[in-house]
Amino acid sequence: MTRFDRLRRMAEVWTRPRAPETLPVALGRQRVYVLPTRFGLFFAVLVFAMGLGALNYNNNPALLLALLLAGTAMASLITAHLQLSGLVIDTVSAEPVPAGEFLSLRLRASARDLRLRRGLKVGYEDATAMLSLDQGSEAALSLPTERRGWLDLDRIRISTLRPLGLATAWAWVWPEQALLVYPAPETHGPPLPTDVSDSGVARLNPAGDDVHHLRSYRRGDPQRAVAWKPSARRDTLLVREYEQPRSAEVILDWQRLGPLAYEHRIRRLAHWIDQAERENRRYQLRLPGQPVLGPAQGSTHRHACLRALALLPHVDAA
Repeated sequence: MTRFDRLRRMAEVWTRPRAPETLPVALGRQRVYVLPTRFGLFFAVLVFAMGLGALNYNNNPALLLALLLAGTAMASLITAHLQLSGLVIDTVSAEPVPAGEFLSLRLRASARDLRLRRGLKVGYEDATAMLSLDQGSEAALSLPTERRGWLDLDRIRISTLRPLGLATAWAWVWPEQALLVYPAPETHGPPLPTDVSDSGVARLNPAGDDVHHLRSYRRGDPQRAVAWKPSARRDTLLVREYEQPRSAEVILDWQRLGPLAYEHRIRRLAHWIDQAERENRRYQLRLPGQPVLGPAQGSTHRHACLRALALLPHVDAA
């Protein structure tokens, strides 16, 4: 690493925010920093040499060209600063993924003015993405995940080399928002447990299979449900009420996984939750010290169960 790279690295460290901040965050001019690139330094030396030679030989056209190039360089510095000044980071979000998979971090931005901003670079650790407010205001970064629970975000760097690449302008954002990482499910786990509840119970359902009883017609009942022959005999409209057998509800109990290790239990339960969803089975999750979740089924219930598993204390932190 050269001395120039070390100085630029130190400048970036000094300009980072010291604490997480609540979104949305506006990047004011006091938060945007500009430094010349290597190409910018070479350009400055070239223009200085051109101007010095023009003065030495009293060459007015060469001096005019040197001044025009110097003015263009100064204008590019201001333009690079304006690319970030006034930018607003609105939200940072991501859909939870199992630990070990890449999490797609979405950063949404807007602008306080009508200036077009193109070629903005969003960087987080080793991940980078491009952001242009005239082609959609969202950038997506792929972040690796290692363990379940909350993933605390570090500082996000937004930079640009436009318009001429003579200078780099950058600003930092440190969202206080944490992202959720689900536990990794057990691979090649066993089938669902045989412990069930409410086995064989039926519930009333207009789209069921078996006729349960006849009742009086109510406004809004479908015409196909009207029992015409019984209605004619009783001289009043009667409607067939059907019943649908309810599938058995699976019980996923933490206490019944005693022989397994702590983290292995979590992975086993995560595997069973995904399997129950694939088989369209209703299930309930029982964890120590927490209220029973379910019985239910669907994306909302799945998220609640996996969230409860993800936020269980880690063994090394207990």
